Amino acid sequence: MYRITRDIHFSYGHRLTQHAGKCARLHGHNARVQIELSSQVLDEQAMVADFEHVSETIGEWVRMELDHKMLLWEKDPAAALLLKAGEHVVLLKEHPTAEVLAHLIFKEAQLLRLPVSRVIFWETVHSCASYHE
Repeated sequence: MYRITRDIHFSYGHRLTQHAGKCARLHGHNARVQIELSSQVLDEQAMVADFEHVSETIGEWVRMELDHKMLLWEKDPAAALLLKAGEHVVLLKEHPTAEVLAHLIFKEAQLLRLPVSRVIFWETVHSCASYHE
């Protein structure tokens, strides 16, 4: 099995409304996302995928849809206020945890027809979550 990994970096804000600690407050992160692609065979260029193609597809999606946005659970009471104030808010059906964001990016990479095998979402330099099927 051949594997490649491309890093994507972006900034975002969120909060976990039902969290017992400080993560219940609005705050931000500088995330690092590792997109792992896998294949049993290499393409005509002897690659799993071109790193630039990964950046132009899922990397661009992350930049357009998540970068410098407030990612909130759709039931978060702050969402309506932020939207009314003109802030860039992305509403999620689940709490915007690292696990949920890894899954979200994985599914989008699949929709973009990338041979994604795993997404590792680094919320901080010390903490990450991953998703794979």
